Amino acid sequence: MAGTTIRTTLVSTNSITQGEQVAILWKTLFEKGVHIDFAHRTFRWDSEATIKAHVHCVIVGFSIAANTAPKRLFDNGFEKFVKNINGYLVEADDVIISKRKQPISIVPRMDFGSMPNDGGFLSDFSSDEKNEIVKNYPNAEPLFKRFVGATEFLHNKERWCLWLQGVSPKIINAIPPIYEAVQNVRKTRIESNRAGTKKLAETPTLFGEIRQPSHSYLIIPCHSSENRKYIPIGYVDSNIICSNANMIVPNASLYIFGVLLSNVHMAWIRTVCGRIKSDYRYSKEVVYNNFPWCIPTNEQKAKIEQTAQMILDARAKYPDCSLADLYDETTMPPELRKAHQQNDKAVMQAYGFWGKLNTESECVAELMKMYQKLTEGK
Repeated sequence: MAGTTIRTTLVSTNSITQGEQVAILWKTLFEKGVHIDFAHRTFRWDSEATIKAHVHCVIVGFSIAANTAPKRLFDNGFEKFVKNINGYLVEADDVIISKRKQPISIVPRMDFGSMPNDGGFLSDFSSDEKNEIVKNYPNAEPLFKRFVGATEFLHNKERWCLWLQGVSPKIINAIPPIYEAVQNVRKTRIESNRAGTKKLAETPTLFGEIRQPSHSYLIIPCHSSENRKYIPIGYVDSNIICSNANMIVPNASLYIFGVLLSNVHMAWIRTVCGRIKSDYRYSKEVVYNNFPWCIPTNEQKAKIEQTAQMILDARAKYPDCSLADLYDETTMPPELRKAHQQNDKAVMQAYGFWGKLNTESECVAELMKMYQKLTEGK
């Protein structure tokens, strides 16, 4: 294209405008002088086959040659003339969101849950299996703890693990099925091809990586359905062990909970996160650590804390429901939806967005401006 008037249009899956792919692809192209002339944001392309294959696509027109017509951005059947289109297909400067080890704002650190690396011998007990062992060996009961991955957290499924941190070897030796489980963990790790896993064979009673908080904490599932307007997140007790299929935020305040559950944060997620098929893949390095947080007044912060508590209270009215049930867009309880709407308003007011922005893409464009200011010189 360099030195020519060539213009190209690319039809692609939307993965090239999401997550780490933007930094890999568009950063290089922009540095070579490429600019996006027009784009159609994500749309679903249904195949004509009997068994439908739903592919989420984008259309991007780009060139190096000077523009001879206004840039155009298409979204949900609407056309908008814009000054610039960046790699996320947002009307904003050519911002690139790269991996970051620390949050750009002053907020609690996020991390993965604990990784068993155990072949399932410590971390995969059904309620029936756990109850059978406890029936035969009553002293085994305190050794079991609820264990939640993303599926268990979202669908309220029971799964148990052996949590043997600080447990006396004498107790382990006295319960044959638990001793056998530990033996199997050791054998599995010894037979691994990875040096790090082989090293873990020295501590077969423990998970491979332990990041369990000592107090209640917030869980964010790493993977969640795109059909939900809000990714369900929630508090759990420290006696519940969280797997590395979730992200955790220890000691997260109601304010943190409220902002993370807001439409502002969800707009950021939908734009910059990676995807599995079309479902969200939340990450701390790209999504959380780069998210620009507002600086609320005391009154605004208190309001967000209030609306966040309203969300928890609305959920509590339906103790028989899982988070997947509550966040089904068809059956979400009216009081929960209302609580979310009030929380959205409170967060948007704290950002100064309320009454000024009408679309999600406009919200993301403002967040990207904040991101640029926060990262200048870093």
